[in-house]
Amino acid sequence: MVVLLFLACSTKPQAIKYGFDSCHFCRMTIVDKIHAAEIVTKKGKVFKFDAVECMINYNKEINDETVAKYLTNHYENPEELIDATKASFFVSESVPSPMGEFLTAFKAKTEAERVRVEKEGEIYSWEEILNRLNQ
Repeated sequence: MVVLLFLACSTKPQAIKYGFDSCHFCRMTIVDKIHAAEIVTKKGKVFKFDAVECMINYNKEINDETVAKYLTNHYENPEELIDATKASFFVSESVPSPMGEFLTAFKAKTEAERVRVEKEGEIYSWEEILNRLNQ
């Protein structure tokens, strides 16, 4: 019984089924393998999003204390989920995202800076992108 309870409350992310799963916030089908995101609650519930901006907008509707993980896909390795709170975010019209915020996550700031040399844009931390989108 204890094992079942532990498994039921796992805070492990779930793989996104591209072309099948829909965004919990905007209801669009998740197809973009670079920009998808997830919230995993402390009770193990997973909410999937087609873009980081949908995850941030949905986050306004829930208690932050219930969240175990904020996860995002990233530019260098599409489909891989990383900790969004440690990611760097690049905003550039040269790199479109599903919801039109032109917001792309990077695992390392150095990678975001490398892309910024090629494409004009701004780099933000998790806290900075939250502030930018919550204005």
